[in-house]
Amino acid sequence: MGQRLMSPSILIYGATGGIGSCLARQLAQAGRRLHLVARNTDKLRALAQELDASWTAADVLEDGVFERVAAQAPAVLQGLVYAVGSAHTKSLPRVTLSDLLRDYQLNAAAAALAVQAALPALRAGTDVASVVLFSSVAATRGFTSHCSIGMAKAAVEGLTRSLAAELAPAIRVNAIAPSLTQTPLTAGMISNPKLRDAIAAMHPLARLGQPEDLANLAAVLLSSSAGWITGQVLGVDGGRGAIASK
Repeated sequence: MGQRLMSPSILIYGATGGIGSCLARQLAQAGRRLHLVARNTDKLRALAQELDASWTAADVLEDGVFERVAAQAPAVLQGLVYAVGSAHTKSLPRVTLSDLLRDYQLNAAAAALAVQAALPALRAGTDVASVVLFSSVAATRGFTSHCSIGMAKAAVEGLTRSLAAELAPAIRVNAIAPSLTQTPLTAGMISNPKLRDAIAAMHPLARLGQPEDLANLAAVLLSSSAGWITGQVLGVDGGRGAIASK
């Protein structure tokens, strides 16, 4: 909003979600400039005022949304975070073409278009820029009723590696692959305490994820501390992706 800033900033899609807002607050506390994007105008405005950030209210499924964000975001970006996603679970007999296409568009195709629109700003700085996307443990490990979201998140992992190859050395691209994390998006899945505890016990570290678990790594990937990391999908999943539960 207002005059476009020339000082480097970080663009966060999904800024009012559990992970996005946690990361935004962490980055703001570290002195990073931010441009925030989310659907809920009231929540977004309040968060932007709290963090002294610029913002764009937008739905990533709308036509022309990424061009509009690029026009309103700062002209120089140090990083881009696409923390938009879905957590729909349906068995194969119940899943529809609309489900499949929406999950793919929201999680993978829109992430690609977000990076595409931001390329001039990501390339405008003097330092290597960083892009952080979000996959899921379900992209590489099979779970019942996850055919749609597993397919979409696997596409995110392919996108991560492809963009990392194409955009190097000017832009680093990595993804974080969480297991079930306690956010507003997953509240319906874990509202039953017995089910929540049972799912937590399936993780070697015996708990569900918290937004801070993912935000902490995202902040590192956006920093120069991760300057030699690109094309990676990093699991933040309590061990569930690599270790058999006891």
